[in-house]
Amino acid sequence: MLHKETTMFTDKQNQLLKYNLDGNRVKTRQQGNITLSYLEGHDIIDTANFAFGFGNWSYRLTSLEQVSEEVNQNGNKVIGYRAVVEVTVYDLHHKATVSREDVGFGMGIGRDYASAHEGAGKEAVTDALKRAFRTFGNQFGNALYDKSQKNVTHKPQAEIISPPVSQLSQSSSQGNTQDPYAQLRQLGLEVVERNGELVVTGSTYGKQQHIKPLGFRWDARRKVWYQPIGQEAA
Repeated sequence: MLHKETTMFTDKQNQLLKYNLDGNRVKTRQQGNITLSYLEGHDIIDTANFAFGFGNWSYRLTSLEQVSEEVNQNGNKVIGYRAVVEVTVYDLHHKATVSREDVGFGMGIGRDYASAHEGAGKEAVTDALKRAFRTFGNQFGNALYDKSQKNVTHKPQAEIISPPVSQLSQSSSQGNTQDPYAQLRQLGLEVVERNGELVVTGSTYGKQQHIKPLGFRWDARRKVWYQPIGQEAA
């Protein structure tokens, strides 16, 4: 529900939400004879931070209840939970919001009840969060509900160049817009000087498409993204 008549998203945000889903983000698992495609929970959170900004979205657990309980043939406790999560996204000025709500289910298996309950609850909340975000389009997994997956782009990860994060935000600080590595900082990364090189620090997994265009190279031996000082982005 949109709580105020205004432009909710910027043009860059709308453009991003309409892009095809990067197939490198998609995971699969077998369920019987069926192969299911899905996005992981941490991927959805990273995408929300990327598209909307770290402080521009939130979620609320509106319901969490146990729906099943049994013991399997191995003597493990099997617990089922149902969760309802409401996601709220804010515009850049926090003057308008849009909310989505959906339901998720989780199954926990453990030798003791505590472990089974913990696993089931966490899985149910994550599932509900993912399903609520799905209504925001391809980048949040909606493209996977189409069996043909026509809006999923399956290419080697290095070939997929997403729009810079800095283009998605309208920062009021001139210093931020002039920072060539602002997009990396918004992804939780830092660029530091080390032994005559600029080195990207932080969890860089799955973020190559944002790092490589800035002139950094991957050193497989040291397992680090780097570039000699003097060749940094202008």
